[in-house]
Amino acid sequence: MTAALALLLAFQLAGEALRVALHLPVPGPVIGMALLLVYLILRPEGPSTELRNTAGGLLQNLSLLFVPAGTGVMLHVGRLADEAWPIAIALVASTVLGLLAAGLTLHWLARRPRGAGQ
Repeated sequence: MTAALALLLAFQLAGEALRVALHLPVPGPVIGMALLLVYLILRPEGPSTELRNTAGGLLQNLSLLFVPAGTGVMLHVGRLADEAWPIAIALVASTVLGLLAAGLTLHWLARRPRGAGQ
């Protein structure tokens, strides 16, 4: 478990280092996940059992990782209340745009002609 956790943290660190070095507007952990994905795709045997078990354990306890975020929300509740309307508008607009994009993509994919092999 320690080696698998170290591997996950190493990819997160590599992503953060790339973000800082290249001045990228993407969070380091996201870059690290992309690097981990490439690593796992290029690895012929796929992820090890130890990595699967470690990742599974982290996912089972994912709710515990939201405690710091909840604390941050409570810390800034005054600011959230002051900016409630812009936040609500942004949430509704982004939800509508996401649903619209998904619907249009599904519509486009459903109307595409199928290949000869399908």
